Amino acid sequence: MGKRNKSLQMVILAAILLLGGFAIGSALFTSNSVPVIGSKVPNIKLQQLNGDVQELTNLKGQAIVLNFWGTWCEPCTREMPAFQRAHEEWKDKGVSIIAINNGEDPITVNNYVNTMNITFPIWLDSKKSVAKAYGIRPLPTTFFIKPDGTVHNIILGEVEESVLKTQIKEITS
Repeated sequence: MGKRNKSLQMVILAAILLLGGFAIGSALFTSNSVPVIGSKVPNIKLQQLNGDVQELTNLKGQAIVLNFWGTWCEPCTREMPAFQRAHEEWKDKGVSIIAINNGEDPITVNNYVNTMNITFPIWLDSKKSVAKAYGIRPLPTTFFIKPDGTVHNIILGEVEESVLKTQIKEITS
């Protein structure tokens, strides 16, 4: 009976080693990377403030300014007028300005948008899943995406209007 127990222990040990090796290998070789400068951005599918569902892939071939923000964020509020002016200037020139709200309810966001007179698309990341996929830590964070879907630049914190203009010109040229 001792020989049988020893064989069973060896089988269990081998199974544990095999599963452990698989888990470690998966953790090392699975890519859960967030977009960085030069990489392609992952697709996003979110509900807009107006209720429509939109995907980033629907904007293929356009330059995109993707801004992650919150209504409570002071730097976000300071930069919103610059994004609105950029939207008005570039909307018919192949540039999409999109603001992704980070986890707030639609009523709060709608009140804010009306107060700030924002007319560019607002997407709602109610579960913060897109923010997680993009590695968003501080708000605001802005991605400048070329028409081929690669990240040209990422700015953490408030974007000044002169920088916004320069970045848009760079992703459209």
